[in-house]
Amino acid sequence: MMLTLRKVFHVSVFGWYAFVVKSLAAKDGEELPPGIFVYGGPWKYLTFLNLLLQMSFFGLAALSDLQEKSDSFLNRCKDLLFSVFVFPVGSFVVLLFWTIFIYDRELVYPATIDAFFPPWMNHAMHTFVLPVLLGEVLLQPHTYPQRKNAITALTVVGVAYLSWIVWVYLSVGIWVYPLLGHFSSAGLLFFFFFNMSVVTSLYVLGNKINTILWSEINRSQSPPVKPGQLGHKRQEATNSA
Repeated sequence: MMLTLRKVFHVSVFGWYAFVVKSLAAKDGEELPPGIFVYGGPWKYLTFLNLLLQMSFFGLAALSDLQEKSDSFLNRCKDLLFSVFVFPVGSFVVLLFWTIFIYDRELVYPATIDAFFPPWMNHAMHTFVLPVLLGEVLLQPHTYPQRKNAITALTVVGVAYLSWIVWVYLSVGIWVYPLLGHFSSAGLLFFFFFNMSVVTSLYVLGNKINTILWSEINRSQSPPVKPGQLGHKRQEATNSA
């Protein structure tokens, strides 16, 4: 039952993200507000890159469901992708977007965009990502790598994205997000390191949730030890020692 539910979930979510990505990509070339898709198109937005990341993961998860071996290379890649990037980055996009949006939406998602991107698309990019991630956490345990390796990978990707948006600004004089134009060079670096600390914290949080949730589930599913078996198990442990 759980396996079937997981398969349906992975295929459905992959199809959903493929539809959203296709809908966003179709906007490229339309008459949008100035600067929206100038230089780099949607590829300069973390939101769009995150959608591609989520879609890739759930496609990989759907393929992994077809394999019988739980320790396959494909499954290990899926776990690595989810634990290090998919959960932390996806959660970060949702939390950061709505925090800034509530404070002043013009800093991250100007009102002029509403005429081009309907509300469902906004929520598809910035809201539904989080409940989908939580659904994945509840449906399947994931193996997490060593923390230092995960943080190193996140830092490398973070620096690459920062370099990309700075390059866009130097090339066309437009910041990917209006908020960035309010920072000095020092402020931009502080904002970057703050965001990296948030992403790292979300990685640690995901690891803790995964460990606590699935250790509790495994414990509840383990058959109880009968009183007559307790001494036998202790004797086995003594003999094996």
